[in-house]
Amino acid sequence: MVGLTVLGFALVAFVGIATPGPTVLLALTNGSRFGVRRACFGMIGAVMSDFVLIGAVALGLGALLAASEFWFSVVKWVGVCYLAYLGLTLLRSGGALDETLHSVSGERSGSVRSIFLKSFMVAVTNPKGYLFFSAFLPQFIDPMAPQVQQYAVLALVFAGIDFLVMLGYALLGSQAVRILRGSGALWLDRICGGALLTLAGSLAFYRRASV
Repeated sequence: MVGLTVLGFALVAFVGIATPGPTVLLALTNGSRFGVRRACFGMIGAVMSDFVLIGAVALGLGALLAASEFWFSVVKWVGVCYLAYLGLTLLRSGGALDETLHSVSGERSGSVRSIFLKSFMVAVTNPKGYLFFSAFLPQFIDPMAPQVQQYAVLALVFAGIDFLVMLGYALLGSQAVRILRGSGALWLDRICGGALLTLAGSLAFYRRASV
């Protein structure tokens, strides 16, 4: 794969990743609530979802979602409900760093496993990701060259950029909460919760025809 092609992919990927979305908002929230070290487990979950999405697109799942209204709707509404749940959880929180939140199973939302799964599930249940990669990745794939290696390189580049961007958001969150404290931390949770609910609403109205 030509170096300039990878560089062009990296630049476009950075712009897309840096634009606030569910996973970077979770990185910001996790950084403010649990610190950067524990937020890294959420970043790993999001990175793992990158590999799942890109692998699925390479195998044709993105094309399936683009062609099937039923499966597109299934993935979409799972993503909508999960984003809405996370947004409501943040809106109802007290904004405290050491607050113990409980999920449906009663598990602490601050556990490493929960932090990982939240970021992974948010990304992997978003049909926009599959459609985005389906339209985006082929632009940087040489059909005359072995495709497995090309997809692997692009996946590694995208995942690396994704992790670094989320790390930046987590650092921002950890610093912001130190400055804000008290009611300021509460408002940070509310802003992120409201943003996640807004993203859930936008996903609910998302249609395949708009791709």
